[in-house]
Amino acid sequence: MAKEDIDCIESIAKIVSELDLESIDYDKDGLHIIVTNRSKTAPAPEIIAQPMPVMQPLPAQQPAAPVQNDTPTVAGETVKSPMVGVLYLSPSPEEPDYVKVGDTVKEGDILCLIEAMKTFNQIKAPRGGIIKQILVTSGSAVEYDEPLFVIE
Repeated sequence: MAKEDIDCIESIAKIVSELDLESIDYDKDGLHIIVTNRSKTAPAPEIIAQPMPVMQPLPAQQPAAPVQNDTPTVAGETVKSPMVGVLYLSPSPEEPDYVKVGDTVKEGDILCLIEAMKTFNQIKAPRGGIIKQILVTSGSAVEYDEPLFVIE
């Protein structure tokens, strides 16, 4: 290829670039040149949607203390959570639980605490009776209206 042909190609490429043209087709004296601006004709990147991997649930941790069913299995009045929060069966880890199965309670006795928004709320017995079931463990998260105790 002659030096003048190379100069011609370079000039055409410069024009395509400066004018931001998509391409130019040049034909003179048997010299046929097509210069394409790749930034104009390059295909848009292909986006391929792939499904997200399915995460397997973690195995459930064993509760620290024995837990009875979360559904009452004995007759009596079910005490339900009045709020969402973290339930504690004792005032502190070093102290005994407020109540145990078989304890007799009077109306207004504290059954547990539920921490919600850094406030500890006392959950009191709605009536007197015997604690027949404790349906939660200390330190567990509870939902609104979740059964906590059965009093007979």
